[in-house]
Amino acid sequence: MADSLHRVVVVGLGNVSTMWLPTLVGREDVEIVGVADIDELRAHAVTKSYGLSCGIYPDVKTAVTMSEPSLVVDLTPPDQRRAVVGKALELGCNVFGEKPMAASLEEAIELVALATVTGKTYSVMQQRRYVIGSRTLRDGVHAGRIGLPEFICVDYFMAPHFRGFRGVMKSPLLLDMAIHTFDQARFIAGVEPCAVYCHEFNPPSSRYEGAAAAVCTFECVDGSVISYRGSWAAEGCATTWESDWRVVGSDGTAIWDGSGLPYSEAPVHIADEGALFSPVQRSDWSATYAGPEGHAGCIDALLSAAARGVRAETDCADNLASLAMVFGALESARRGQRVLISDVVRAASRQ
Repeated sequence: MADSLHRVVVVGLGNVSTMWLPTLVGREDVEIVGVADIDELRAHAVTKSYGLSCGIYPDVKTAVTMSEPSLVVDLTPPDQRRAVVGKALELGCNVFGEKPMAASLEEAIELVALATVTGKTYSVMQQRRYVIGSRTLRDGVHAGRIGLPEFICVDYFMAPHFRGFRGVMKSPLLLDMAIHTFDQARFIAGVEPCAVYCHEFNPPSSRYEGAAAAVCTFECVDGSVISYRGSWAAEGCATTWESDWRVVGSDGTAIWDGSGLPYSEAPVHIADEGALFSPVQRSDWSATYAGPEGHAGCIDALLSAAARGVRAETDCADNLASLAMVFGALESARRGQRVLISDVVRAASRQ
């Protein structure tokens, strides 16, 4: 038995739970003491399929009151997150939750404040930080292998046939998916965006009711720029879920295709006078991370932080900056002009 046992209640047993439950059930430091879902038949089916003998409850308040967990895992749709996470924090539980951390920036700011007031933590699933290539790229960039990051270019093109709430969201790509990439950009390059211009649209072939494609340009505090192009209506020639990355630095460029490991090219020396290009040398990067990947990696980090009583890497206070990128992009698309992210955050804070 692990030294620190986490008593866990899982709230929301839709499709996303299949990405969390196998990892949680398989851990020696986790005891699932309750599940909560508005669909009782689904709750019984899920607990049976995972061999769980815990209590089944209709809502988070009843589940926490009856099973006394130390941790609530919120897997509900975004529009339920403010109520579920807020109630769990108020009842004295730490919370792990799916992204986005709230359905609006106003609600996200409220949850960050509530975590502070209650002295509890709310950590967000950002599993794409926990990929060998992603962390290796980040470590190499932070170590200065290509100098200072100046231009971060990210392409994400897929055509997943999602149904359910994503199919009817107003901005499914930006709100449900781009949060991953925006968070990765901050993580990998160590930059903080301050302004954005975004154009979002819905291609005629899209299966989604809302805008399934977007182009965003983020200006960062240090003068660097993030360029994002993405679509959930791009059949064929798909990128990986982790996107295609090009990080142009002051001393070279790093490339990562979202699978495998990054590589870089840097000038060997300054070109002779009259030469059009400087000669470059390729460097294949060795992995700097050997831990579990994806959901398992993020859950491992979250539980480790909880056991040590410290805030996780993907704590809500940090994740708020990534979510602000999303809502800054949405506001820019709505206005059709460049916006300051601080203005968007300030307006949300006054609501």
